[in-house]
Amino acid sequence: MEILFNGSAKAGQAAGGNFVKDGDTATFVQDVIEPSMKTPVIVDFWAPWCGPCKTLGPLLEKLVNAAGGAVRLVKINVDKNQELAAQMRIQSIPAVYAFKDGQPVDGFVGAVPESQVKALIERMAAGSTAGAGPTTEEILAEAKAILAEGDPAGAMAVFQEVLAQDPTNAPAYAGCLRCLIQAGQIEEAKRRLEKLPEALAGHAEIAAVRTAIELAEQATQAGPAADLRRTLASDADNHQARFDLAMAHYAAGEREAAVDELLELFRRNRAWNEEAARKQLVKLFEAFGRSDPLTQSAQRRLSSLMFS
Repeated sequence: MEILFNGSAKAGQAAGGNFVKDGDTATFVQDVIEPSMKTPVIVDFWAPWCGPCKTLGPLLEKLVNAAGGAVRLVKINVDKNQELAAQMRIQSIPAVYAFKDGQPVDGFVGAVPESQVKALIERMAAGSTAGAGPTTEEILAEAKAILAEGDPAGAMAVFQEVLAQDPTNAPAYAGCLRCLIQAGQIEEAKRRLEKLPEALAGHAEIAAVRTAIELAEQATQAGPAADLRRTLASDADNHQARFDLAMAHYAAGEREAAVDELLELFRRNRAWNEEAARKQLVKLFEAFGRSDPLTQSAQRRLSSLMFS
């Protein structure tokens, strides 16, 4: 599977995926009415031939994106949705309606100054129960959960939404690189990593990605897990085979099994190959992240073995 990493996309593009969208008659309820029960939704009725719409539309998008999720914007092309425009009694455009709790509660018609547009958004945002929407940390956590479920393409899309708002967000950039690694695009991940500005390159999560790439490359040399299991079945103290089996598990995304084999190797012979098992576990912990539950539980198990 190949996924695309656009780097620091233009803010309006990815942010629009969160706060701005095009709507139509068929999706009006799910795009406007239902979401407005939780977060105010501003609807911009426009048309391609409308001169003032060309100024107002981008202004609305800019101010809604700046509100960070406290309000949403749905854009309706009246030429393509004449029935909906008639139902809403749109007689001239641009026409802007603000919905809350499923009902239009505010708005304006025609070209208005930026201050009036901003005031509308501020009024709606002030009454929003959603506050500023999900925080960056919450969005990153969502992306990491999606990646953990085995969907690097889906996680990439969410990570890039964060980068669109903040191109210097190191955890989001690291997340994108992890998506490439999980998708098997290790060389692309390495290429992207080499181009990182120095301010990002030194971040702990970027360093963890470097380790993850090193482990991924090493794992490709581990050999078939089935063969390694047969070797261990006949010789449980073949430490190289157990080490390689751990990396084969890692290559297959079986993180816990990889940790288990390395801990077992450490238990059997902690000094083997200059403490290779312990050192490899430390690399895994860095690649997983210090806050990862598997890292924390494995560290406790390693400490128990070290001091037993």
